[in-house]
Amino acid sequence: MKNLPLNPELFTRNRERFIDRMQKNSIAIFVSNDETPSNGDAIYRYKTNSDLYWLSGITQEDSMVILFPDNPDPKYREVLVLVRPNELKEKWDGKRLRMNEAQEMSGIKTIVWLDSLDGLLQPWIHLADTIYLDTNENDRKASLIRTRDYRYVFEMKLRYPLHHYERAAKIMKELRGIKTPLEIEVLQKAIDITENAFRRLLKFIRPGVMEYEIEAEIVHSFLSQRATGEAYGSIIASGDRARTLHYVSNNQECKDGELILMDFGAEYGGYNADLTRTVPVNGKFTRRQRTVYNACLHLHDYAKSLLKPGITITNYTDKVGEEATQQFLKIGLLKKTDVKNEDPENRAYRKYLYHGISHHLGIDVHDLGTRTEPIKPGMVLTVEPGIYIEEEKMGVRIENNVWITKSGNKDLMKNIPITAEEIEAIMKK
Repeated sequence: MKNLPLNPELFTRNRERFIDRMQKNSIAIFVSNDETPSNGDAIYRYKTNSDLYWLSGITQEDSMVILFPDNPDPKYREVLVLVRPNELKEKWDGKRLRMNEAQEMSGIKTIVWLDSLDGLLQPWIHLADTIYLDTNENDRKASLIRTRDYRYVFEMKLRYPLHHYERAAKIMKELRGIKTPLEIEVLQKAIDITENAFRRLLKFIRPGVMEYEIEAEIVHSFLSQRATGEAYGSIIASGDRARTLHYVSNNQECKDGELILMDFGAEYGGYNADLTRTVPVNGKFTRRQRTVYNACLHLHDYAKSLLKPGITITNYTDKVGEEATQQFLKIGLLKKTDVKNEDPENRAYRKYLYHGISHHLGIDVHDLGTRTEPIKPGMVLTVEPGIYIEEEKMGVRIENNVWITKSGNKDLMKNIPITAEEIEAIMKK
């Protein structure tokens, strides 16, 4: 990774949190992701298992984390498994971690080479009553590919059928949803990098620029600030393309008089920022554009005011929907008869705001966290209402990242320009 070294206490604390939730005399095993083939002899850029990274800070392929807090030998209560460095492979693919480097990164003192693991793991399994195995149980997961973690579950159950098995993912969903202050420090760095990129864009955007040129400025700014890269494929959508939520073609010209919606964020130290801003291509909002923009900003601020411990995402979304209805009446998108005759299962406002308002954010852009239980202190959520008007070929979305605390929320993007006046003033310069 390109980032400066992180505080290993971040990962030490995460392991402690997981161990606190383990049953007595149990062992937990986390495996890294597959190296995924592309075409020919190529593979996609490697991305490690998010749970394994959360526990160790290690991003190298063929890695494992093993937690066995009741192991009679204290040396093996926390184990990091790495592939043994190979001189020939390193000539082709680059240097692999040495023991001391991995110890410094993870805070784990015991390092075991993968090719010597079997002789150690079997006696540990025989000592344990319960085995925790990890699976990618993100609620938004759409892929049916049988990944390494699921294959490992199958292999372990086949080899040790009489043990009791538990889902590590169930614990991970609860723990990763609550960010520690050390995690927030890293996330804030990703956000600060994103802010710098946005301020750069405000001075770059002009009529005639191509969407891909803006994307290139983002990538340049991120990498020059030690970001790993983009947290996700940047959405650079000018004009009517802003109504396409996941528009990533980014291949059209930005024209005078249009708005441009930009949804992008930096990844730094494994944590992701997620920012959306909508700005006028020529640096000046028209009266109608300003009206719609300010209505969206009002919804954004209203949604942030609701995000406090105890509210559920469902209740929160319903309240934002009620306010959206009033705003859409005010700016002429809805009529009173539209609201009176609306389908309760498909509210009238949904014609112009057809996505959720918030999602959890962290190591994954759509991070683990509850969607049904009340919001808890420590959670980080996006706030991203939008207004999409087909008749006017216009889309506006405004998104910040918010950390929930016991006393309310803290906007981690509070320093990023957001009002129409702030945006115009910087673009004018």
